[in-house]
Amino acid sequence: MYVPSAFRDDDLASLHASIRAVQLANFVTSTAEGMDASPLPLFLDAEEGDKGVLYGHLARGNPQWRGAVTREALAIFMGPDAYVSPSWYASKATDGRVVPTYNYVAVHAYGPVEFFDDADRLLSVVTRLTNLHEKPRPGPWSVSDAPADFIKAQLRAIVGIRMPITRLVGKRKLSQNRPAQDRLRVAEGLAASERPGDRSLAAEMPAIEPVAT
Repeated sequence: MYVPSAFRDDDLASLHASIRAVQLANFVTSTAEGMDASPLPLFLDAEEGDKGVLYGHLARGNPQWRGAVTREALAIFMGPDAYVSPSWYASKATDGRVVPTYNYVAVHAYGPVEFFDDADRLLSVVTRLTNLHEKPRPGPWSVSDAPADFIKAQLRAIVGIRMPITRLVGKRKLSQNRPAQDRLRVAEGLAASERPGDRSLAAEMPAIEPVAT
């Protein structure tokens, strides 16, 4: 991922927060036959290793786990994104030298990947992933709510993923390269949008004081 210095995020806590905020990642591997990718819910165990470990699972029928991975795997976490209209820039009214762009938050996590089918490990991954997503609900469902033999059969249909993170590349493209007045207007424009993703990105933008005119 190309990351100009103005947009680079090197803070581990910030990178982990961005990962946790994304419910569905893209998991990419490379084998001698080529590249493969699967959209997957992954969860981060920040207490394992220097940069954390990612866990998830694939359907056993998914061929991605069968090939010998030839290099580090890549997990792509795309946060909120939004189109930025040049009409928001103050300089549009003065010289018109403005163009559209896109703002977004993204984290790329790299590391070796381990696939496993041990039933106890799979149950742990499925339980932790389920609890993570069910916790905010008023009546959270638990894996233990289903019959044990049913869950045992379901576990035979999946393969676990463990990916220790060796490298994190974070990008927060939030108009940091624009003058303060432009950044303020972009934030205001996104905050007023009917699109939830636009409003989410506006909330990510650093607070900017209005510039006196």
